[in-house]
This record gives sequence, structure tokens and C-alpha cells, in this order.
Amino acid sequence: MKFYSTRDKSLRSNLSDAILEGLAPDGGLFMPESFSKIDSDNFASFPETAFEGAKQLVDGAIEESQLKSICDDAFDFEVPLVELSPNTYILELFHGPTLAFKDFGARFMARMVAALKTDSSKLTTVIVATSGDTGGAVANGFYNVPGIEVVLLYPKGKVSPLQEKQLTTLGGNITAVEVEGTFDDCQNMVKKSFADSEIRNNLNLTAANSINIARLIPQMLYFMHSVHKLGKKDLVFSIPSGNFGNLTAGVFAKRLGLPVKKFLAATNINDAVPQYLQSGDFKPKPSVRTISNAMDVGAASNFERLMDIYDQSLEKIKKDLAGFSFTDEQTQTRMKKLYDETGYVIDPHGAVGLLASDNWLKENPGDTVVLLGTAHPSKFIEVVESTLGFTPKIPKQLADLQDKKKVVSPCGNEFEEFKNILLKK
Repeated sequence: MKFYSTRDKSLRSNLSDAILEGLAPDGGLFMPESFSKIDSDNFASFPETAFEGAKQLVDGAIEESQLKSICDDAFDFEVPLVELSPNTYILELFHGPTLAFKDFGARFMARMVAALKTDSSKLTTVIVATSGDTGGAVANGFYNVPGIEVVLLYPKGKVSPLQEKQLTTLGGNITAVEVEGTFDDCQNMVKKSFADSEIRNNLNLTAANSINIARLIPQMLYFMHSVHKLGKKDLVFSIPSGNFGNLTAGVFAKRLGLPVKKFLAATNINDAVPQYLQSGDFKPKPSVRTISNAMDVGAASNFERLMDIYDQSLEKIKKDLAGFSFTDEQTQTRMKKLYDETGYVIDPHGAVGLLASDNWLKENPGDTVVLLGTAHPSKFIEVVESTLGFTPKIPKQLADLQDKKKVVSPCGNEFEEFKNILLKK
């Protein structure tokens, strides 16, 4: 399998280079050159589903026995599918070590990087921008992996307190950079690092955001798992969306033959993609802070991949995608309504996805919607407390962080300042 750049399809790389380089040489995102159809009726347990799906794109980069071991090791936690109503299910993707769906991508990527590195003595620097959960999952996934240094950038004051603890308390080979700015500032610094010749000459860089193809391969697997669990064709998936990696991974799964009727792009008021689906004009803008902070993204990186898949055509993309956006007030109202009716506690990101599901089912009452539950509600204690009036039970892996000391490298929002931090590493 070869991978091409979204900006120049003549540029071709193998999977190893695509993962270890992160971005294509021209700044584009890597895309698989083809998708082979697979039979979704053959899926079984999640690790088995993962192996069958992943090998379509890994395709010889490593031995199949090694890929199977990676899937068995990376996905050693439960992936429950919970019925919220007769037509709506939530796929709980937050039972990994950092209680967020990002564990799927980060754990898989860490093991793939270790498998693909040919020179174990050569240091690889993984850089990642995070608006919340990505950084914690990457830190956990790569913690103390030999030959790996991780640099996390996050916007100061714009992640929840427990998310920040996950980013800033590990130490070891993990460095947290607290940026005076937005997630978009952090993301721009990551992209500029790959374009900077001095950095590339001095550091062996790769990226762990969903711009890296290694993140999307495992994320497409739980769409396949849902089809297996429900035994239904033509499901609708409601996807809380920020950088649009999850949704793009779902489109990958559909290209592999998964029977999906529609993807619902559910955002907060950072709604550049839903606005594009209405108007045909993509107008990125500075992100605005909300209670669903992991989706506070003004310019979604994976929109570039979506445009590539759908040949820059609004008409084509609208056949597969529908967009919805909601305010914080609507989000909290839906959180409370769900709890009052069922006793289920949902986090604010999941509530945005549930609102999109509600809207879709009003017009399509016979459909079955699977909502991706992206994070455990205890990661957003303040929001749950103010909305539902009680404190959710905090799992041990989060409770253990509360008394740990935060250690960060402060940084302004100018690239040169971050470059100096990076080169000192």
C-alpha cells in the first residue's frame, strides 16, 4: 500500500514513512491510494475486528502476526454499546487508560512507531497539539517508550483541570508546553515545525495529531465494531467533531465497504464544517471557548482529507455527511434531559452528538443512530456538577492525578518561541 499527499498525488510514500514523517513533504496529509472491500459479516471481538480492518491499510508494512499482537495489546479494554432509546445507541469509547476515545489512536500509533523504527538508537520526537484528550492519550501511549520524546502543546486555561493533569504530570519523556493562545495556535505551531528546515535538520519529527495516518487507521475500526455488534446495515453515525479525525476515519471505513447510511458531523458553535455543508463556503475562523472544549477547533485539519475524498465537491460530500451545531445552553439542557429520563450521565461532547441524533431522527424516524461516546463524564466535573447538580464518580486513574504536581514549559503564541523550546529538547 502506498500513501499520497492531499496536495500532490504524485508524491508517494510507504506506510512506514507516512507514519514516521507525519506530514507529507509538501505539507499535505497522507491518504491511502486505494481501499479494498472487506466483508463486515466476518467481524468478531474488537481486537479481531481491529486486525481485519487494520491489515487492509497496513498491508505488508509489518508481519501480520506482529499486527495482530499490536491490536491485541493496544485494544485490551471493553468497547460497550449502550442503548439510550429504541433508535439510539452510544458506543462508549472511553474505557481505555485515559478515559477518552483518543486511546485507540495513541496506543496503536505508539506500538506502530516502535515496530517501524529501524534505528532504535535514533531519537524520534513526537509533537502533538491538544484541545483536551489527545495529549493525555498520546502521553500515556508513548510514556517511557525507548527512543521517543513527546512534546505536547495545549492552550492555557482551555482544557479541564483533570485533562490538564493528564498532560502535565507524567514527566519522563513527556514535555508539556502551555501556550498562551488557542488550540488553533498550537496546531499551527505543529504544522510550522514540519515546514521549518532548521527543526527538520536537527530533529527526527513525527506528529501524533489526527493529521498522522496512524491515528485514523484504528479510529475506523470501531465503526466496523458497531456494525458487528448491532448486526444492522445502513447505520447512521453521530460524531462529536473538532478536528474531524473521527469522522474522516468513518469515511475510510465506508470506503472499505462498511454499510453506513450517513455521518452526522456534530459540533459546538465552532461550526465551520456544518456551515460549509449548508453554504458551500469553508470559512475557518478563530476558535471560541465552549464547555465541549475538545471540539473548540476553528480550522479542522482533516477537512483537507475530506475534500480530497470527495473531489472538492459539495454535492458528493453531502451524500454522506450532514452537519449540526449547538450552543452550550442546548448541550446542558440535553445532558439534563437524558439524565432525568434514563439516569445516564453523558459528557458535553456526547450531548452535542446526541442533539444531532435527535435532529436526524425527527426527519428519519426509522433509522438507527450510533453516537460515538468520546470521553468519560468525570473528565468534565465542573460541567456535570453545574448541569446535573452532583459530582460524578471519579475513576481511580483520574483520582490518582489530583494531588500530582503540574510541570510545564510556558510559551507565547509565536512560533519562534516554541521553536526554541523544541530545539533545546
